[in-house]
Amino acid sequence: MTPGVALAATAERLVYRDPRAPVDLRVQDLMARMTLDEKVAQLITLSTTKKDVMDAALRFDPARADTAYPNGIGQIARPSDRGGAATLTNTGNDVTGRWRAPADTIAFVNAAQLWATTRSRLGIPILFHEEALHGFMAPEATSFPQAIALAGSFDRKLVRRVNAVIAREVRAHGTVLALSPVVDIARDPRWGRIEETFGEDPYLCGEMGVAAVIGLQGESKTLAPDKVFATLKHMTGHGQPESGENVAPAPLAERELRDFFFPPFRAVVTRTGVGAVMPSYNEIDGVPSHANTWLLQDVLRGEWGFDGAVVSDYAAIGELASLHHIAADRDAAARLALAAGVDSDLPDGLAYRSLADQVRAGKVSLAAVDAACRRMLTMKIRSGMFERATVDPKAAARLTGNAEARALALEAAHRSITLLVNDGILPLTAGAYKRVAVIGPNAAVGRLGGYSSIPKATVSLLEGVRARLKGKAEVVHAQGVFITQSEDRSANEVLLADPAKNRQLIDEAVAVATSADLILVAVGDTEQTSREGYARNHLGDRTSLDLLGEQNALVAAMKATGKPVIVVAINGRPPSWPAAVESANAFLECWYAGQEGGTAIADVLFGDVNPGAKLPVTVARSVGQLPVFYNAKPSARRGYLFDTTAPLFPFGFGLSYTRFEIGAPRLSAPRIGIAGSVTVAVEVANVGARAGDEVVQLYVRDQVSSVARPILELKGFERVTLAAGERRTLSFTLNADAFRFFDIAMREVVEPGLFDIMVGADSAHLKTAVLEIV
Repeated sequence: MTPGVALAATAERLVYRDPRAPVDLRVQDLMARMTLDEKVAQLITLSTTKKDVMDAALRFDPARADTAYPNGIGQIARPSDRGGAATLTNTGNDVTGRWRAPADTIAFVNAAQLWATTRSRLGIPILFHEEALHGFMAPEATSFPQAIALAGSFDRKLVRRVNAVIAREVRAHGTVLALSPVVDIARDPRWGRIEETFGEDPYLCGEMGVAAVIGLQGESKTLAPDKVFATLKHMTGHGQPESGENVAPAPLAERELRDFFFPPFRAVVTRTGVGAVMPSYNEIDGVPSHANTWLLQDVLRGEWGFDGAVVSDYAAIGELASLHHIAADRDAAARLALAAGVDSDLPDGLAYRSLADQVRAGKVSLAAVDAACRRMLTMKIRSGMFERATVDPKAAARLTGNAEARALALEAAHRSITLLVNDGILPLTAGAYKRVAVIGPNAAVGRLGGYSSIPKATVSLLEGVRARLKGKAEVVHAQGVFITQSEDRSANEVLLADPAKNRQLIDEAVAVATSADLILVAVGDTEQTSREGYARNHLGDRTSLDLLGEQNALVAAMKATGKPVIVVAINGRPPSWPAAVESANAFLECWYAGQEGGTAIADVLFGDVNPGAKLPVTVARSVGQLPVFYNAKPSARRGYLFDTTAPLFPFGFGLSYTRFEIGAPRLSAPRIGIAGSVTVAVEVANVGARAGDEVVQLYVRDQVSSVARPILELKGFERVTLAAGERRTLSFTLNADAFRFFDIAMREVVEPGLFDIMVGADSAHLKTAVLEIV
């Protein structure tokens, strides 16, 4: 009798197979039946090593799996990717982006699960994970605006809805773990991964993170059929690396961590049942996060009570030896990571494959392996994987990239576009300009940003404008310049376009623009020029924030035509481009707006949608100001010779086609106790001629404190839609959490004293009331 048949015959007697039994008892029963090698197998993942279980046609091969993994397979990375993930030690052409068709992904998952549940000794299913930062990263899935764009919406409900659709599409393809969201606070725009974040503010990142996690996995620790577990990334300090370089040390003291970098993670862990947490690549005070027992055990599990799985970033355990040099070899790195509390070795389990032998040699405790295995099995049982049926490719096709999802992608793009400059030219009236030139390197391409695949359709700015003006005006196009020589986002080498060729293209663009009545110039980044730099031969960080190549020259040439110029910025990093801003009659920050971006931008340009997003970051005037963020300490920003400390645009800034007035804050009481709360009432009025959205922001400042505190801290926001002439009173409640900080003895306290309670439309224009805490 084969193992699978024997298992089926006794299934009614197996507690771990009983969905009615408590999760902890099911896990306990299963682990009591497992060998050491089977336990270690649950901590290992296959990525590039998927080739070990695939045939020549790249289908799952049960016979090969029998030979290569007789103790079972814990996890498989990105089944939608045939090749596997690139890492520091593998940047070859055989990795990343060799996509399967959706039906092939489902066939692979079904075959692998059939093998696991019928041919492995205990029938333990395989955990699959996928990237899902702003959409399921697989062909035909919906591509939503990048995370930094969604943050600019200041819309919790929108982020939750977007992530619910992402979860539905991921789960429909057989995966139950999503590597999202990123709640690193991002303070250095030189860092190529800033587009993956929700911006620079701890409170905003926490609110968006909570919304994303609830959207992905719901509010229960047991998954519904259309939900997936979320993975909270990357704990921590990732967003302010030394010199702005990915993976570089985060030179942060404990107080800085607790006041700024920890809060988003803490908010998500304590307010949701988030399934997994991923440590960051970088070191803090000499200790890489994957070996940081204080970070992962004392803080994450101890102080915050996290009971889910800690999964490694890709190849990060091995990097304890190869990059950080705190371990002599991969085996020693595995010991450090397991002791620190890392439960699963992603993406290929290369370090943890030695754990069984290390236990037998007395170098690793069985208890440490058991603890990690217990957490991984708990996730599998909570996911419903032991009870689920095979994945239906027809149902997945109906759910993926459908009309409902596409409509939400358009809505999300509408709500994520920020108007930064407008001399009154916007909104445009369709037909008022008979010949419209759409020019620039980002005009005719649908830029999606990092961690995206190939959706069923994308809409470029050029396509969106042509559709909007069909029958009303002529739309002409010129390339203007190229930014890079290649559009291959996975390419290791990035080469800027030929300057001589670009100058020729600018001349051609001038000829086109001169014949037009209005110029839309689309500039910014490509997926090559701002990205994750995961190896020395695959870089993504920069020393300059200004437009690359000859884009500034293109904008200047458009301005020199004397025609109205509207700059449409399509990018992932917060740029510093004062020359382009100065040249623009209007300037839209669109970020990477997702697959429907071209339609959304056209809708905003022509007034079908009134922009209401705000900047989730401070935009530097020059790279020399870095780091520049709104919640600085009082001793910062003293001044520079020959330049200003003022940013190009402040945090929270964004214009509208209507005008709003925000009244002074009104406190429910002038004085509260240290454990008390206060309600802040704010009247907001639309005093313009059309409906629009305003984001009312609430900030706090401790006037005098025992340690230096920020000059401003965001503690509340609400996006509200008002008709012309409409007034509304908003209410915010501030409890003790809004005033807590870590004192000189590193105790979390509320200190008596005076606090400024400030409200306004951005961090630079605020009205104040004073609250006393006694």
